[in-house]
Amino acid sequence: MTEELLARVRTAKRLASYGRITRVIGQVVESSAIPVAVGEVCRLSTGQRTVLAMVAGFQERGVMLLPIGELEGIQPGATVAPLGRPLYVGVGDGLVGRVLDGLGNPIDGRGPVGPVTLRSLYADPPSPLDRPPVTSPFTTGVRAIDGLESLGRGQRVGIMAGSGVGKSVLLGMISRGASSDVNVIALLGERGREVREFIERDLGPEGLARSVVVVATSDQSAIVRAAGALVATTIAEHFRDSGRDVLLLMDSVTRVAMAWREVGLSVGEPPTTKGYPPSVFAGLPRLLERAGAAAVGTITGLYTVLVEGDDFNEPIADAARSILDGHVVLARSLATAKHFPAIDVLESVSRVRDAVIDPAHRDAANVLVRLEAAYRAHEDLIAVGAYQRGANAAVDTAIAIRPALLDFLRQRPDSHGTFATSREAVVELAARATALEQGGAR
Repeated sequence: MTEELLARVRTAKRLASYGRITRVIGQVVESSAIPVAVGEVCRLSTGQRTVLAMVAGFQERGVMLLPIGELEGIQPGATVAPLGRPLYVGVGDGLVGRVLDGLGNPIDGRGPVGPVTLRSLYADPPSPLDRPPVTSPFTTGVRAIDGLESLGRGQRVGIMAGSGVGKSVLLGMISRGASSDVNVIALLGERGREVREFIERDLGPEGLARSVVVVATSDQSAIVRAAGALVATTIAEHFRDSGRDVLLLMDSVTRVAMAWREVGLSVGEPPTTKGYPPSVFAGLPRLLERAGAAAVGTITGLYTVLVEGDDFNEPIADAARSILDGHVVLARSLATAKHFPAIDVLESVSRVRDAVIDPAHRDAANVLVRLEAAYRAHEDLIAVGAYQRGANAAVDTAIAIRPALLDFLRQRPDSHGTFATSREAVVELAARATALEQGGAR
């Protein structure tokens, strides 16, 4: 009889528990103590007004919640009802070509998504020993990246950029020219005006037809902006687990970190560097490590990092650079010179480049990067006419091939090439440069 009673206790449903709102300070709602877990969703109800909120922490007085919607109309003593589940998103092939909000609901006016499977936003990254090596190249369609800073399938890369240097245009170029089966694009913390411009101008019908776009604009709550990153990653994981090669574009990780900072400071976390609480630097690797190669399928992750004041060593940029498998730097000096895409090939690094390209491609790319570095080192002397030809064979060669190299690195937003054509152009240009340099040396 004792065993039977214990079994009945273990399988019994939890009794319904309700709390009451005791205090609201800013965006933090405090409730009387109820049996909930961190991350669980609750329903706040008063009269005809209902708002969802997420459990963010506990204290002596009770539970701290962060609203997912607006709090207008919520009164003291309003009911707090736990829903017994975390946030989740519906995933399925019907998402392709759709635009969703930060919680995964369609906002494009095309009706319901269709058959979906509910999937929690919280998941562990693949085990390190289950990740296959990155060995095959990933085509972005951008010559400067494919030719000199080649990426691999399953690589995670940061796009470091200040404001107004063309990162949105670059993302549109990559989404149209990428060799992926599905694109998942997260626009987080963007201005509302920019979202439609990106979808119609930068992404275009061609890119949208094989993409899922997740949007959480800057006017929405911090929880929604932070959830948008998890929604996009969860959708990408669904397509990866079905055996597909997925491109995950997230713009931007910095605004996700700002949303986390807002949440952390609201619940009383101590601020550290530039006001970011410790939970932000703990959350970054948990988010970024979910992308990459897995036993089945891949997620190639491109995460933009909006550097404040063009400081590429600010905390979020520095932390992201240490976690990711490389970075592409967009330089303001190139953008002001109308050199687009404004990719600084000397400051950009792909940590898997040599593993995904052949030796001839690698050697040719190194030749062009070396000559570009030689030109940059003497650029001031060249500009004022103080450099004397013949003083340095590498600089002489760099000057000679400069027009051809710039023509290769510049690219119209509406054009994209293949990985093979970019490789051939790099090898051909490097062979020409080597012949010039050796001829000058003789």
